[in-house]
Amino acid sequence: MNHPIDTLAAPRPIGPYSQAVDTGTIVFCAGQIALDPKTGKLVEGGIEHETEQIFQNLIAVLTAAGLTLADVVKTTLFLIDLADGPKVGAIYSRHFQPPYPARSTIQVAALPAGAKIELEAIAVRPT
Repeated sequence: MNHPIDTLAAPRPIGPYSQAVDTGTIVFCAGQIALDPKTGKLVEGGIEHETEQIFQNLIAVLTAAGLTLADVVKTTLFLIDLADGPKVGAIYSRHFQPPYPARSTIQVAALPAGAKIELEAIAVRPT
């Protein structure tokens, strides 16, 4: 049975969605932008700071589901500017270890709250 994942350690959803949904085997994590969970405001300092914050938010959601980044099998990155890809990739490779999750990267016109990056993930429970 599907059930929502909810944690105060990650930003509250800014719309009618769950932070993640656990199917029992697969956990589908909603896209994370760089909102500080304490203030609800977008972190400042550019793409590097935003990228670090989205990882902290994703880790909080995964932890609430009893998982870690090592359980992530697929991610999707949404970037306002693909030129930020190398900076994001350097941070991404510090958080994920080989074998890296499969990944798609998409340039978009806009993201919520003026964010420069959004990251969504799919994790699978170890058997």
